[in-house]
Amino acid sequence: MSSHDLIKQLSKKLSDCLNQDRHSLKRELDRLRSDYQKGKIQESKLAVLAGRIDQSVGKKLKRQASIPTINFPDLPVSGKKDEIAQLIQQHQVVIVCGETGSGKTTQLPKICLSIGRGASGFIGHTQPRRIAARTVADRIAEELGEPLGKSVGYKVRFYDKTHAESLVKLMTDGILLAETQNDPYLNQYDTIIIDEAHERSLNIDFLLGYMRWLLPKRPDLKLIITSATIDPERFAKHYSGAPIVEVSGRTYPVDIRYRPIEQSEENDETTADLQQAILDAVDELARDMRGDILIFLSGEREIRETTESLRKHHPTGYEILPLYSKLSVSEQEQVFKPKGGLRIVLATNVAETSLTVPGIRCVIDTGHARISRYSHRSKIQRLPIEKISQASANQRAGRCG
Repeated sequence: MSSHDLIKQLSKKLSDCLNQDRHSLKRELDRLRSDYQKGKIQESKLAVLAGRIDQSVGKKLKRQASIPTINFPDLPVSGKKDEIAQLIQQHQVVIVCGETGSGKTTQLPKICLSIGRGASGFIGHTQPRRIAARTVADRIAEELGEPLGKSVGYKVRFYDKTHAESLVKLMTDGILLAETQNDPYLNQYDTIIIDEAHERSLNIDFLLGYMRWLLPKRPDLKLIITSATIDPERFAKHYSGAPIVEVSGRTYPVDIRYRPIEQSEENDETTADLQQAILDAVDELARDMRGDILIFLSGEREIRETTESLRKHHPTGYEILPLYSKLSVSEQEQVFKPKGGLRIVLATNVAETSLTVPGIRCVIDTGHARISRYSHRSKIQRLPIEKISQASANQRAGRCG
């Protein structure tokens, strides 16, 4: 084969290479093409490049062959999987708007795998919190019938459980943002899923703006933005009219009971009045509908105080389990692997989005959360306890629906 024909053939093969190799291989091929046109072609260098391109094509085919058999559980998002898959194939940006518990977090990466995404590079899936990144990765791996770290891995600060052959990579939005420093075009990814975009943290907002700059430069890259409570039209407008898919979330109707109590202005959940109100609510739920209870509190101190109050009050037959980010992995996993008995789970707003605690039939919501705020006076980031928004209250209520 002549050098001219080989260069043409290699040029066609570039689209079948891994994303992370494509740019450097194209640059090298362009340089050799320029040398050929000047009459300075070196056959040996062309042969080496052909070998590198074939190696990259082989790796992509190997990744494609490693995509496991995919089954979809009976979740609201599963009913729309064909519509979502078609939109991902036809558009560069898709916005999925679904309520709490619709299954969008765990099923979207699987929908992407089912249409061949993940072969050219990772399917990057961001979560706002480390505990969510780890538990979601664990859940997707379990649904694919594989150990964590094979097809599905996760990367959080100080810990990386992915390897070059992984297909889906769960991470915090901060990790993806940090990776843009060394990989500005995100060449190691072929699909990015930004989950819980409604949280609108600085990291998420920066990522959304960065992706708008990046997408025209990476026409092969797909972006999926998901949220539970969102103004989807504004996001669609930001990405030049991206299509919106709405997925229902609740499988069962939710009965809401209000129990107003006198409270101090400091929003302190450790006061005797609020502690007694939580105990009364637990007694009422234990009497009316025996089932697992999820209690939302604002922080670790409040969870410890309430755990102590519940243990002294000893509601019969309930196991009391705290859930917050500083707990060890084994302690957190107890919440997601129920043993069959009745449980009371005390959680921060980490259980409001991303994480679905299995088996919850009742939710007690104190109506408070620690929310990150910047103080102009002291010039520092603070975490004051504030009353939650109606959107957050609906999210929390949805955890038992």
